[in-house]
Amino acid sequence: MDRSPATVLVVDDDFRTRMLLRSYLEETGFHAAVAEDGARLEHTLETQKVDLLVLDLMLPGEDGLSLCRRIRGKGWDVPIIMLTARGGDIDRIVGLELGADDYLPKPFNPRELVARIRAVLRRKRDIPGAPADDDVTVCFGDCELNLSTRTLAKSGTPLSLTTGEFAVLEALVRRPRKPLSREKLMEFARGREHGANDRSMDVQISRLRRLIERDSAKPRFIQTVWGFGYVFVPDSTAS
Repeated sequence: MDRSPATVLVVDDDFRTRMLLRSYLEETGFHAAVAEDGARLEHTLETQKVDLLVLDLMLPGEDGLSLCRRIRGKGWDVPIIMLTARGGDIDRIVGLELGADDYLPKPFNPRELVARIRAVLRRKRDIPGAPADDDVTVCFGDCELNLSTRTLAKSGTPLSLTTGEFAVLEALVRRPRKPLSREKLMEFARGREHGANDRSMDVQISRLRRLIERDSAKPRFIQTVWGFGYVFVPDSTAS
């Protein structure tokens, strides 16, 4: 497994913020690149390997939400941590809907950002307890989830998952018919340092249902346990 330092791309229109974050990230063991707008962001993604993107929501011209939508629309699966205004709950929810992996409200402590970055990269690279060599696949309905390669396909067509969405789906399918609270799912998806946020977890469940269910309004596999959380109910062909 490649253990070279991860490259983090910071996208922020404020020069001082970009330089401070680049310096701090490099001091803590990362390679760091910076971009001031969407054009420079896209150029960097096309010309070099980027392991994670720190994307400010408030950018001149094309904002962070629009850029997140465009990145996912082009099929780039680079993990994204969005920087949002404190109290901007709607923006955070929309960011998760568009495929962001995590969010951090401004102002923030750079140490917390680094902790979030490491948590997202850890989920992407080597989730503790996940098999590294065995080919473990869970089949349900038209879907096939490979827990080793961390891929999801429906009727043979690959589907794109963020690291957070994969973590939630993995937590559910590894515990079939066992109800999991929103708090426990948040812990699985983002780590113990995150507080539970019912709405953001509901957003990720909604995205997963749209991917795997034939009718997301009448979910078959990810069912709601009212007043508690969610449960994965496999069909008779699940393995």
